[in-house]
Amino acid sequence: MQIKSLLLFSVGIILFTSCKKSNVNSDPTANDEIHDFIWSGMNTYYLWQEDVPDLADGRFATYQQLWSYYADYESPSDVFNSLLYQPGTVDRFSWIVDDYVALENSFQGINVSSGIEFGLLRFSSVPSDIFGYVRYVVAGSDAESKCIIRGMLFTEVDGTQITENNYRDLLFGSNLSYTITLADYNDGDPVSNGNSISLTKTQIQENPVHIVTTITEGSHKIGYLMYNQFASSFDGDLNAAFATLQSENITDLIVDLRYNGGGSVRTATYLGGMITGQFDGELFSREIWNLKVQEAIDESNFVNNFTNQINNGAINEAINSLNLSRVYFITTYSSASASELVMNSLSSYIDVKSVGATTRGKVHGSATLYDSDNFTRNGDNLNPNHSWAMQPLVLEIVNANGSNDPNGITPTVELDEDYSNLGTLGDRSDPLIDRTVILITTGSRSSAAKSTNFHEEVSNSQINKPSKNNMYLDLD
Repeated sequence: MQIKSLLLFSVGIILFTSCKKSNVNSDPTANDEIHDFIWSGMNTYYLWQEDVPDLADGRFATYQQLWSYYADYESPSDVFNSLLYQPGTVDRFSWIVDDYVALENSFQGINVSSGIEFGLLRFSSVPSDIFGYVRYVVAGSDAESKCIIRGMLFTEVDGTQITENNYRDLLFGSNLSYTITLADYNDGDPVSNGNSISLTKTQIQENPVHIVTTITEGSHKIGYLMYNQFASSFDGDLNAAFATLQSENITDLIVDLRYNGGGSVRTATYLGGMITGQFDGELFSREIWNLKVQEAIDESNFVNNFTNQINNGAINEAINSLNLSRVYFITTYSSASASELVMNSLSSYIDVKSVGATTRGKVHGSATLYDSDNFTRNGDNLNPNHSWAMQPLVLEIVNANGSNDPNGITPTVELDEDYSNLGTLGDRSDPLIDRTVILITTGSRSSAAKSTNFHEEVSNSQINKPSKNNMYLDLD
């Protein structure tokens, strides 16, 4: 759903009555303008606005009081973080950026990267040491040209062992060129195998529709879709993937969301309609905003209904629907937000089963707030003096039954990835795909054999992108 101009106008009235720009006898500095933007946007839209004393409507009588209060803060990030409600426990996912163009690009799969999508895991015997494993490689990237493939392990960057203290600088710093040292698994304490690969980061765009294929097993013709981000610029590609699955006359569907950290609420609604189709016009999900927003406009603005039409501004076309009554997902802890939204919303209507690990439990959504009169990118008086933007949590989202899973969605069959044998995506050599096929063809829910090489994940490439693990909607 998109929040319409009525909401922006109504909430704008509330904003202007909450902090009057009266008795101003000095011009704001650049930091004052940013602090004003942060406070005003959070006061208007933040989901827990009522629970943060510094966001109370009457907290500042004048703008000068606000500017003075935040004058000694070292950065806009510090101001923003000071306004979060129980960060790390209640609010785990709000953030602010100093480059909204990079954020916008990241939402559409455009990032500065070598093309390796990877996870970072602790060594078995020395937990402070870290090794990386390649999840997959982005098409057209430098990593693809260097023949990096899924399942490769690496322990060093530029000759330095990766640790819990240095991985951010080594892998997510400003360096555009770096060299990784490959390693063998060695029972959970990887050792270098003497091979190194030099890589270069460039701006690349990833098509999140990674794999579309079919797997035939007996009388079952199983469609398989690996989908890695709910990026609205690829809604047409996603719809085309379902046209392919339609043409294959599949009997069952596996949607692989194991590395999908989320994205657009609207795209999630489209995907729900592609999997089904028989529920057009019925409630897909409902949003819960703060009281200020909910009292400003009619509650009909907070529902997202199944639809049979894609209309995202760039394309307008009929949705290709499979009309399924059952669907299978592959999940890990990296499956979050919009991925969970699709699973949770569909569970109100059809049989939803999954294989893998419990999802992250991200039931809140955000919106990008800009420093303009109505906090949108195209709003009047967009401040040209800075490029800061906020991504605060502004809503909780529930299914048609009014429920969600804040502790994550527990899989039907639990099975961790085997880092010594990840297999090939789209193929039954992948243990998670193989176990899902068994679930489809036999109905057996018995726990699969547990991997004996579990490692705690410290981080991954997805959550270090500007878009992070996010579920968002557009304000326009």
